[in-house]
Amino acid sequence: MSLRRVAVVLGLLEMFGPISMDLYMPALPQLAVELDTSSSLAQATMSACMLGLALGQLAVGPLSDRFGRRRPLLIGVGLFAVLSLVCAITPSIELLLAARFFQGLCGSAGIVIALAVARDLTEGVDLVRLLVMLTTVGALAPIVAPVVGGQLAPIMGWRGIFAVLAAIGVALFVLALTALPESLPPQARHAPGAEMGFTVLVRDRLFLSFLVVGAFGGTAFFTYLASISFVLQDSYSLSPQLFSVCFAANAVMSVIGAQINRVVVRKAGPARMYVICTVATAVAALAMLVTVLFDAGMVALLVPLALMMLVGGGTQSNGSALALADHRDRAGSAAALLGTSGFAIGPLVAPLVSLGGTTPLSMSLTIAVAYGCSAVLVWLVVLPRLRRQPVGVTVAAPVPPGV
Repeated sequence: MSLRRVAVVLGLLEMFGPISMDLYMPALPQLAVELDTSSSLAQATMSACMLGLALGQLAVGPLSDRFGRRRPLLIGVGLFAVLSLVCAITPSIELLLAARFFQGLCGSAGIVIALAVARDLTEGVDLVRLLVMLTTVGALAPIVAPVVGGQLAPIMGWRGIFAVLAAIGVALFVLALTALPESLPPQARHAPGAEMGFTVLVRDRLFLSFLVVGAFGGTAFFTYLASISFVLQDSYSLSPQLFSVCFAANAVMSVIGAQINRVVVRKAGPARMYVICTVATAVAALAMLVTVLFDAGMVALLVPLALMMLVGGGTQSNGSALALADHRDRAGSAAALLGTSGFAIGPLVAPLVSLGGTTPLSMSLTIAVAYGCSAVLVWLVVLPRLRRQPVGVTVAAPVPPGV
């Protein structure tokens, strides 16, 4: 199976996270009205799924190191489809929150195993380029899903959208069963013990630095996901259809940014691109906050938001490659921690920020603070460690002092 075909399959499997959020995002206000709940609790259905995605990876990653990639993947994808149907028929917000948590728990298999398989098959700059290809395929979900969701919401409502998610889960199960070979041979598998699992990873201070940066970045991105529908539809009076177009346009910017990174990384190296993209994302987030503080309007908000999406993808793909470089023999566990760091804090922060109502200021301020912390950590902690502790020579070119 060619690397390009593998990237397509892995990208589709990694769609679980974005498609679980983006497909029904245009229907969030409708969901809140129908279940007679607040916008904060409606957003919490996204948080519940994200928490499930975070915690599930901690279990699935080590299990895939022990039993291979295919078996945990197929079980997780199959249960995701079943739980999507449960979400479609739930009668209350409390039951929906529980179903969404377990849906995320099972859907985490696609995210963590896609990253582990990529590390099984490649390394160095080739790993970065595969991750970019994977991200590009996966980015089709936030481009297509909100547009489709915006059209489906008036026709079938949020319950029908969850039924569509169930059908997508079935299709991805068949794809994984028929098109993805096992990438971890039996002789390379091991039981996740003290020296082969999370313990070794958390002793690696450079790896921990990538985790903390990922946690701040995940908080910013999830705040965007949870807030943008309320900001554009409630604060700026966009229809669900126009909102879905704006959201998809931002996703297109992510795809463009990923392709630019894929071309430039061969010469610049993942470490340099990681630093540049993280700092640039923070600058764009700060510019968005300034437009809100000066009440410059929706268009002024959308421009720096689009720039933020353009440069943000380089942080994730380059950071993942750098973090996985020295941990090939525990790629499943390492991918689990990386994935969890991106999902762990955001689901808790976003509902708290919106307790007083979701506004452009609450969204932009949270994003600016989170991405600002990421940039400070990369500049003051990660960059010095990369200079002192070189990551595999095939991955990172030396980082000059003037980055």
